[in-house]
Amino acid sequence: MTTAGRPYRRCKNITLASLLLLVLTMALGPTPSSAAGTDWWVPTARPAPDSGINVTGEPFTGTSAAGEVRGFVDAHDHIFSNEAFGGRLICGKPFSEQGVADALKDCPEHYPDGSLAIFDFITNGGDGKHDPVGWPTFKDWPAHDSMTHQQNYYAWVERAWRGGQRVLVNNLVTNGVICSVYFFKDRGCDEMTSIRLQAKLTYDMQSFVDKMYGGPGKGWFRIVTDSSQARKVIEQGKLAVVLGVETSEPFGCKQILDIAQCGKADIDKGLDELYALGVRSMFLCHKFDNALCGVRFDSGTLGTAINVGQFLSTGTFWKTEKCTGPQHDNPIGNAPAAQAEKKLPAGAEVPSYSADAQCNVRGLTELGEYATRGMMRRGMMLEIDHMSVKAVGRVLDIFESESYPGVLSSHSWMDMDWTERVYGLGGFIAQYMHGSEGFVAEAKRTEALRDKYGVGYGYGTDMNGVGGWPAPRGADAPDRVTYPFRSVDGGSVIDRQTTGQRTWDLNTDGAAHYGLVPDWIEDIRRVGGQDVVDDLFRGAESYLGTWAASEKHEAGTDLASGAATSASSSEWSLFTSYAPHRAVDGDRATRWASDWSDDQWYELDLGSTRPVTRVTLDWERAYAKSYRIELSTDGVDWRTAWSTTAGDGGLDTARFAATPARYVRVQGLQRGTGWGYSLYEVGVHSG
Repeated sequence: MTTAGRPYRRCKNITLASLLLLVLTMALGPTPSSAAGTDWWVPTARPAPDSGINVTGEPFTGTSAAGEVRGFVDAHDHIFSNEAFGGRLICGKPFSEQGVADALKDCPEHYPDGSLAIFDFITNGGDGKHDPVGWPTFKDWPAHDSMTHQQNYYAWVERAWRGGQRVLVNNLVTNGVICSVYFFKDRGCDEMTSIRLQAKLTYDMQSFVDKMYGGPGKGWFRIVTDSSQARKVIEQGKLAVVLGVETSEPFGCKQILDIAQCGKADIDKGLDELYALGVRSMFLCHKFDNALCGVRFDSGTLGTAINVGQFLSTGTFWKTEKCTGPQHDNPIGNAPAAQAEKKLPAGAEVPSYSADAQCNVRGLTELGEYATRGMMRRGMMLEIDHMSVKAVGRVLDIFESESYPGVLSSHSWMDMDWTERVYGLGGFIAQYMHGSEGFVAEAKRTEALRDKYGVGYGYGTDMNGVGGWPAPRGADAPDRVTYPFRSVDGGSVIDRQTTGQRTWDLNTDGAAHYGLVPDWIEDIRRVGGQDVVDDLFRGAESYLGTWAASEKHEAGTDLASGAATSASSSEWSLFTSYAPHRAVDGDRATRWASDWSDDQWYELDLGSTRPVTRVTLDWERAYAKSYRIELSTDGVDWRTAWSTTAGDGGLDTARFAATPARYVRVQGLQRGTGWGYSLYEVGVHSG
């Protein structure tokens, strides 16, 4: 779920609560068919009447000559967000046992003319009035610029699959604050309750599709819980559906006045529950700072108003600081949002922010680090979009220290300066479903890195995620889509999509619903050339590569654990010990600290000579700007294995060729602060 990018016009009948809602959300059995199918991809039964698919030809199966799966990846979709935010924000359902007319109908309050479609006119401007009738006329919805109507009807997803998509990440999504301020709801606002329901309904949709094909396991919509299962599904030519989570308070981990409302037991219980539901990727924070991490800001008036929501949710406003690297969070700006600010208690004001202080002071918290490592232990993939750059930096440091590849950026919300670090780890990147010109431009900008690391690309449609989708380029646009056209593999013919009495054309309607994903990809091909589409077609193999490597990852033995230690000095304290062994005790709450001078060393005796390939140093605020890693087999003759003069603290990982060593020494040369050197933990690894 991301941010709608269009301005809106004020309406005199919009209440203060609806204005606040705007900025928060912007931040955020079948009957037999007349003829039984004779091919595996054609169901023996389908709801009648129902939407057309308008694709002919057999879906491709098997692998390439190199043994790789093929197909497109949507790394960020929200099939069941109609069940989120109190259940009445997104109108219509992805499927219904009662048929298409029941599934694709507007919310009750939108009748007779959309006058009470508050969320619709907030997000789309104008007065919000529209024809609420869905099936069979669909006069006004779904549309590329309507945030309130179902875009993920099952038959439209089927069309995307028939057009070449082979992976779909269904992010279970909600936001308790949006739910609490929205006028219309038919349920409570607990986030985890909504997540459980959406997971159940995803399995129900799988069963719904299976019925059309003769029973369990026979349909094209296959929920997968490991990469091997996903690979088999794709080789069969079907759609592998992965469950993810994008919510603001996972496991109830919100923070109020900087006090966490959850603990480690809640995180373990929550991760275990999500894993049992089939969830394999997730965000740790989204829009509001929580007990796990700080968020990447929204900008301008929108950012100011979301900051109001942050205060209402947490009791604190965002806090900024100067960035320490080229990465930065979005500028909040100091634009007024007077209507939203009226929701604040008397005496509370949104702070102003310095233009040269653009980074969230809140990074990955201790609990967030615990959750991150918990996801690693379970082989889950972590979504870094929406995390502050400070939080992302720490996550990448942790993953690099453990050589863990499970990092995803699924819809263009991370700082692009992280791209090579993500690819270097073995992670996967997808771009938001921008218009073809913008999508191509961004894809070309990172093409050299994909070539360097030999990876494919993905897209994140964010359908049902109140973000806005590609507008029509026009019937007379250069290189427009011409119908019918062939799928990328060449085996299927794709014509204009028809549901009921409405036929959509990407050139004149834009990406109005999920069924137009193949048309959008064809538009990308015509605008940007075959190379971009080829990268997208390699997406399935790359995504499965990241997932498989995450599952197979095993934490290496830390040779430093319990090792004998010594140091040139140790800071004295009346209240605690900063002795050398504190940096190898496995407790990140303890540390070694030296005297306050540059020339200091810290040494470990591993007990026997071992091949050493990696040393990790988790610095306290008192870090080394210049230091080297030295190795020795006898404690007398030393050789430098690694060095730096640009240390910046945090978690450092020094990698080098395997070198026999019994003794490992960190030789401090220049301090980064006025204090000495201080290390929470030192790790030594072989292999």
